[in-house]
Amino acid sequence: MKDARREVSNAAEPRTRAGLPLKPSYGPDDVASPPPPPGTFPFTRGIHRDMYRGKPWTIRQYAGFGTPEETRDRFRYLLEQGQTGLSLALDLPTQLGLDSDDPRAEGEVGKVGVAVDSLDDVERIFGGIPLDRVSTSMTINATAPILLAMYEAAARRQGVAPERISGTVQNDLLKEFGARGAWIFPIEPSLRLAVDVIEDCVARLPRFNPISIASHYRDAGADPAEELAFTLAAGLAYVEACLARGLAVDRFAPRLSFFFYTYTNFFEEVAKYRAARRLWATTLADRFGAKEPASLKLRAACVCGGHSLTRAEPLNNVARTTLETFAVACGGVQSVFTAAYDEAFAIPTELSARTALRVQQIVARETEVAQVADPLGGSYFVEALTDAMEERVRAILGEVDAAGGMVECLRTGWLQQRIARSAYAQQRAIESGAQPVVGVNYPPGLGSAADRGDEVEAQRLSQTAAEEKARGLRELRARRDGPAVRRALDRLGDEARGGSNLQEPIREAVLAYATVGEITESLRQVFGTYQPPTRL
Repeated sequence: MKDARREVSNAAEPRTRAGLPLKPSYGPDDVASPPPPPGTFPFTRGIHRDMYRGKPWTIRQYAGFGTPEETRDRFRYLLEQGQTGLSLALDLPTQLGLDSDDPRAEGEVGKVGVAVDSLDDVERIFGGIPLDRVSTSMTINATAPILLAMYEAAARRQGVAPERISGTVQNDLLKEFGARGAWIFPIEPSLRLAVDVIEDCVARLPRFNPISIASHYRDAGADPAEELAFTLAAGLAYVEACLARGLAVDRFAPRLSFFFYTYTNFFEEVAKYRAARRLWATTLADRFGAKEPASLKLRAACVCGGHSLTRAEPLNNVARTTLETFAVACGGVQSVFTAAYDEAFAIPTELSARTALRVQQIVARETEVAQVADPLGGSYFVEALTDAMEERVRAILGEVDAAGGMVECLRTGWLQQRIARSAYAQQRAIESGAQPVVGVNYPPGLGSAADRGDEVEAQRLSQTAAEEKARGLRELRARRDGPAVRRALDRLGDEARGGSNLQEPIREAVLAYATVGEITESLRQVFGTYQPPTRL
C-alpha cells in the first residue's frame, strides 16, 4: 500500500489536451465572476438568448463522391432522413484547380469528394434539390470563388435569385498554408481572392456566408488552445485585409463564420467554444471598434470526428462522435457535421452516414441539451476551464503578434513548425500510453487492428468516374461557344493583373462553361504558384 501511495503522489499532474492543469475538484474560489446571460456581450454563454429553442443547430453530413449523380442521390437520401442542410465534399483535383482529365488528377478523380469540372456538374449535383429552401456548405478553398459562382449560376437555372440562396463557402486559404496543404496561388493573391468573395457576398448575396475560418490546425496536430488561437488569428488577418480593402467592419463582420474540430476531451471542448466567443467579441470591439451586436457574435460550425476517429475497432467511433456531438451542443455551436464511424477507412456508406445523422438527432431530440441555453454554465469546473482556456489562447495570440502576425507566421514557417512540434508530442503521448486511446493503446496488450479483424464494409467508389468525367469534358468543349470561353478567360487574366474584384469575371467564365482547370490556369499565369518556406 505504501508503494502504491508513493506511485500516485509522484504521478504527473493531470492536464487537459491543451496542457491546462486539472485540480481534484473546483469550487467558488476558482471562478472569477459569472458571465452575463446568453445572448449578451461578450456572448460567453451563447450568441442567442434562448439558443436552440429559438434556432436549432443545422444538421449537416459531409457528402460527395464519384460522379455528380452519385452525390445528388446521397444528398436526396440524407434530406429524406432528416438532414437540415447540405455539406458538399469536393475531390482533390477540384480543390487544386485541376480538371478531371488532367494527367495530374489521375487516380484521384471522385475519391475524397465529387469531381466538379464545370457549371454542368454543379447543375447535376443539385438537380431536383430546391436551392431556395436548403442551405449548402461547400468545403472548398483555393477554388472557392469558382465554386461559389457555379452554385449561384445553378440556382439561377432553377429560378432562384441570388439574394435567396443560403449557405457557406469555406474560402479560408490561410489554413491551407498552415495545416492542410491544398494550396494553389501564393499567400498574397490567395488572400486577395478570399476578400473578393467576402466583398462580393456582402454586396450581392445577403444570406450567404462568404468564409468559414477553419481550424484544421487541430487535425494537423495543434492542441485545443493552439487550434483556437491560430483560427482566431486567421480570422483577425481576414478582418485586417477587409479593412484594407475599404470595407466597414460592421458591414462585413456579421458575415464571417468559423469552423472547428471537436475531440472527445468533453469539458475542454465546451470551454473552448465559450472562450472563443468571448475572445472574438472583445477583440472585435476593442481592436477594431465594431459596434453592431451581429459583428461581435462568433458563429461556429464544427465537425465531430476527424483525426479523433480510429481504424482500430471502428465501431468505437460511434461513442466518440456521440460524446463530441453532446459537447458541441453544450458549447453552443450553430451547425454540426458528425463524421461516420468508417471515415478512417473511406467515404461513408449509406448505413454509416445515416448512423452519424442519427447521432445528432438523438442528442437533439432525446436529451434536454437543446432546451436550455448553456446547460453547463455556472459549473465551477467549466467556468474555471473557460477562463484558463482564454488566458492560454491570449498568450499564444501574443506570440503570433510578436512573430509578425498570422500572414508573416505562415510566410516564414513559424506556425507550421510549431504545429509539427505539437503533433510530434501528441504522437509520442499516444505511443507511450500517456494519452489513452481506447482500442488503440488501451487496455494494454492489444494486438494490431489487422490481427483483430477490425474491418468495415467500405463504400464502393465508382470505377468509371474518371472515364465518365473525361468523356463529359470532351463533349462539353465540343458544344460550348469556344470564342466566348476564350474572351472570358482573357478578361479574367487582364483583370487579375489589376486590382479589381475578380468575382464578376469569374462568373462570366463560369457561365460560358469554362472549366475549373481553365479558370485556375488563367489566374496561375498571373499569380504564380505557392512555394512553401525553405525553413520547413
